[in-house]
Amino acid sequence: MRESHRRSILKGVTWRIIASATTMSVVYIATGNLALVASVGAVDIGAKVFFYYLHERTWGKVKWGVLGIEPQKCEPIEPIVLPRP
Repeated sequence: MRESHRRSILKGVTWRIIASATTMSVVYIATGNLALVASVGAVDIGAKVFFYYLHERTWGKVKWGVLGIEPQKCEPIEPIVLPRP
């Protein structure tokens, strides 16, 4: 299965929103420091989107574990012959 670069980027961004919100929540609960939450969040989002993108693109090139799609076998269709007027 091939995947577009745009799809890989969008998957990375949406996952980062979820994962970074989790990280920032933990930092806030542990420290109560909003400035630290913002700093950690900014670095976390930027770095991990980049690494997720590389991870996805690398796995896209690995053939191990990819199951092929076998074509369905179909019976031939007999042509319909219409009478001439």
